[in-house]
Amino acid sequence: MIRFENVGLRYGQGSEILKDISFGVAKNSFQFLTGPSGAGKTSLLRLLFLSLRPTRGLITLFGQDVARLTPNEVATLRRRIGIVFQDFRLLDHLTVYENVALPFRIAGREEASYRAEVVELLRWVGLGERLDALPPILSGGEKQRVAIARALITRPELLLADEPTGNVDAPLAKRLLRLFVELQKMGTAVMIATHDLALMEQYDAPRLVLSEGRLYYDR
Repeated sequence: MIRFENVGLRYGQGSEILKDISFGVAKNSFQFLTGPSGAGKTSLLRLLFLSLRPTRGLITLFGQDVARLTPNEVATLRRRIGIVFQDFRLLDHLTVYENVALPFRIAGREEASYRAEVVELLRWVGLGERLDALPPILSGGEKQRVAIARALITRPELLLADEPTGNVDAPLAKRLLRLFVELQKMGTAVMIATHDLALMEQYDAPRLVLSEGRLYYDR
């Protein structure tokens, strides 16, 4: 599904943030991405989501060389990817329900075809009573769960999550991890960037470790 070959990334004229990154992500796989703050985890996720292009090296995503993609092709591939950002990126003028349903609205689906699915997922993440709430009145943990639900609702082929349990308590973090695992069992490749050692110890999955811009494998 994904292959990086000797990928390097720098911003402007600065030194490389990512150096000679080479790895692959198979379909229906699950891995953690970890490492100290500033190691480049978010930058790597941005490369995977096609919001950055590498300075050098080759990235292929769903069999396509990302350097050759047109803007329309990038937009098409992004629809196959779900992403949970650290800053949530919710739309403040839309309700919780409307934020999660947004991918379906953009795709032109009738509300009757997805309403029950959206409501069920929001109940599962503990927001069944907050369907009509607007993001500005939500807590950080509630915003996090809305962002996760929005990323999962279309059952993407690839899910990228940047510190998805950073604003929730331990029992809910465990529940969300179980949701990610179930999604993987249904065919989605999952990559979770996290500092949470307790979370990673709950599930036996490969760990990709970024340190000083370089990537290492740790089982």
